[in-house]
Amino acid sequence: MKALATLPAAQTRRALPAICAACTSTTPSSSSSIPSRRPFSVLIRPPPNYPGHVPLTKIERAALGLGAGIWSLLSPYRADLIAAVGETTATPYFIYRLRDAMLSDPTGRRILRDRPRITSTSLNLARLRAMPDNSVGRAYVAWLDAEGVSPDTRPAVRYIDDPECAYVMQRYRECHDFFHALTGLPIVREGEVALKAFEFANTLIPMTGFAVLSYATMKAGERKRFREIYGPWAVKNGMKAKEVINVYWEEQLERDVDELRTELGIERPPNMREIRKKEREERRRAQEGLNGV
Repeated sequence: MKALATLPAAQTRRALPAICAACTSTTPSSSSSIPSRRPFSVLIRPPPNYPGHVPLTKIERAALGLGAGIWSLLSPYRADLIAAVGETTATPYFIYRLRDAMLSDPTGRRILRDRPRITSTSLNLARLRAMPDNSVGRAYVAWLDAEGVSPDTRPAVRYIDDPECAYVMQRYRECHDFFHALTGLPIVREGEVALKAFEFANTLIPMTGFAVLSYATMKAGERKRFREIYGPWAVKNGMKAKEVINVYWEEQLERDVDELRTELGIERPPNMREIRKKEREERRRAQEGLNGV
């Protein structure tokens, strides 16, 4: 059974480091295949740095981030918009901070070296369904089945120039459902906002912070729950937990899920689906009572 490496104190690792050499130098580092600078405009673009990469000018990046950000608030289930916001706002600082957090951790370094992908094929979902009830793998696939989602739906990174940092963003994106399974938060808007608040406190990826602004679009009862229950839970647990980007999930599948939560320093929040179900039943009974008068 493989244990996760211990990271430095939360306040230390949350601080933004100085921009790394890959951000400031025009000479590619050993871990990056970014070509040297050349004239770059809408009509003259450098070649892509990896399959699917779309180089953007600063103006294009800002416009895409702003436009996708506005529309994603109106359509929070548009994964392509959320992905675009995440990529255009993560550079040049935040994605390097997350990459550096992985480089500072033995498990994170192995993930960067191996570059595993999380898909239904790589995980073998049928095998996960046969695992013990309280295992990480069983909890993960049970959450996928209950919510009707698949690990194969995560869009590929396109707008981050550094190939290694692009993988870091892809890894974060593909681990998102494990965060759901670990916390039990559903994919309703209320659950996504709570999980994004947790992710922002833990990863500092700007998109996760922007997503919390969807709080304004939630119903009054949902906003009340976020203020009183899930918001405080997200901030507390996101800040005190180990860097979740450094979990090698593929090696944790057979572990007891409660043991992993304890090791990471994550408390499971109150069951949101049960709370929502109870409130619906109370409203229904109240309505039936009014109709019977």
